[in-house]
Amino acid sequence: MPAIRVFEPALCCNTGVCGPELDQALVDFTADLSHLQARGVDIARHNLANDPTAFATNDTVRSFLQVAGSEGLPLTLVDGVTVATGSYPSRDQLLKFAGVTAAQPVVPAGATALGVLHAPTATDAGCGCGPEGCS
Repeated sequence: MPAIRVFEPALCCNTGVCGPELDQALVDFTADLSHLQARGVDIARHNLANDPTAFATNDTVRSFLQVAGSEGLPLTLVDGVTVATGSYPSRDQLLKFAGVTAAQPVVPAGATALGVLHAPTATDAGCGCGPEGCS
């Protein structure tokens, strides 16, 4: 699964609900990020104020900042490739970057998808009820 990294300008908080004005784009992005993380998508955000090392150690991000400055943020990378700058990607864009559809379930790395194909009944061999069946 692709790794999505979003590099944000210096913010007092990531939620968008701090300060004198609500930043709806930031509120929406925070919800979208949580949604994708809950589906197992490899996505993370880095705030320039809280995580400057992530900016300094990434050649792509460092080069971007040298050319565009922090005014060009946010910067979105997918597997190290720049896919969006200057605004937060929408949920649909993030899902596309992750290679999944809105309805497609995502299985986190290291997990397996389990599905119940048949619920055992009292007449099934091996249902755990013994030869007499379930009571």
